[in-house]
Amino acid sequence: MSDISGVQSNPKVRFSSRSMGVKLIVVCGLALLMMIPALFVYSLVDERTQRAKEVTDEISGLVGGRQSFLGPTLVIPYWVPAQTVSGATVVSATPDRGIYVIFPAQAEATVKTHTEERHRSLFKVPVFQADLNFNATFDLTGVPSAAPTGAVLDWNRAEILVGVSDTRGALADATLSVNGKTATLVPTEDAEYISLGDYSGQHGKLTFFGMNAAEIAHPNAPFKVTSTLRFSGAQRLAIFAYGKTTHLTMEGDWPNPSFDGGFLPVNRTISRQGFSAEWSVPFIARGVRAEGRSNMIGSLDAKALGVSFVELADPYQSVNRSLKYTLLFLGLLFLSYFVFEVTTGTRVHPAQYILVGMAQIIFYLLLLSFAERIGFDWGFLLAGAATVILLAANTGWIFSSRLQGFRALFCFSLLYALIYLLLSLEDNALLVGAVASFLAVAAAMYFTRKIDWYSSMLPATLQTEEVSSVVPKGKV
Repeated sequence: MSDISGVQSNPKVRFSSRSMGVKLIVVCGLALLMMIPALFVYSLVDERTQRAKEVTDEISGLVGGRQSFLGPTLVIPYWVPAQTVSGATVVSATPDRGIYVIFPAQAEATVKTHTEERHRSLFKVPVFQADLNFNATFDLTGVPSAAPTGAVLDWNRAEILVGVSDTRGALADATLSVNGKTATLVPTEDAEYISLGDYSGQHGKLTFFGMNAAEIAHPNAPFKVTSTLRFSGAQRLAIFAYGKTTHLTMEGDWPNPSFDGGFLPVNRTISRQGFSAEWSVPFIARGVRAEGRSNMIGSLDAKALGVSFVELADPYQSVNRSLKYTLLFLGLLFLSYFVFEVTTGTRVHPAQYILVGMAQIIFYLLLLSFAERIGFDWGFLLAGAATVILLAANTGWIFSSRLQGFRALFCFSLLYALIYLLLSLEDNALLVGAVASFLAVAAAMYFTRKIDWYSSMLPATLQTEEVSSVVPKGKV
């Protein structure tokens, strides 16, 4: 009996009696436990992302930020005389004063942009300078057709206006040319009466500049005007579809434009040298009347023709996406070590699994720090190569076998290649990840198909030797 007690008290034999199934459950628990330090990496990426946003907003504010422009538009002040009913004076329900807006029948605009990156520490922001040329052809036949009942238009105070979202980006005075004469636009006196209604677009209210158009704006008269502006901004540039029919041509030297707004270009070309794009918006597609009260201007924000100057590979966005697969790849990493363990008969301590998991977590820290400086692709290559080599070397140390080390090098190289593939295939990432996980589990099933999961962790011969060394024959 004392000899049997000696077997039970021997820690080496007690560890040997644990089943491999229990060890697998422990390994899965360790993978979940490693998500705790992964949360700290998440918070670090969020902090760096917020800091990058603050720098972007700061630099953008100095150069004009996201800019939106309204091309030449004719505005005419009006008033509604008091109405008399049965001898009593009654104020009309219609506002007694307002601005009547007439958009050009044909609008053509050309925009040329030059872009550079402004740096603040590790962060960089695309900043553009834009030369804008607006052409507008007006046809006042039948005007006004949508004025309030009883409204009287003050044609002597008619103005041609252009609008911009942030005047801090002005690099030169805005000019307007009519019949060969050029004038500098000034802030309009009637801006307080230009209502944008419930406008809640990207930039709130526009700032308007204009010139008096009493000499050219007459009922049933056609005329043409040209306006030239030069502004700076950051991140996005948008042109409102300011004509019944609007045609816009834009070109620039930024290689990674993102087209957005109410309409996409009908033609576009993108290369490493820059981009060119062409929009055509017919009246029926614009969905805004040709003339009416000034609150129509607010409706044009949804019809803006925009281009955003974005980084092709945002390092923080890419690192954040890679972190979403942390549990998946920790599981595959631990599963690989477990398969090595059960197929070689060499025990791997839970502490060694934790060290392997910490190496995977530190990979994300390396990736973040490298990506900020040399870009995500090169950062992933350096961080991934360093981590794979470390994990392969660690496998060779644990199993005392160079062959196992080279096998681990091959397996973990495939694993990190899969990570990069998932980050590259945005639309198909879920499909690739699911198929890869399925194949990994299938491989684990195949390599462990002959394992007796109720047996001890050690090979049967080693178990017999250990027990026999403690329990002499005939003493049980």
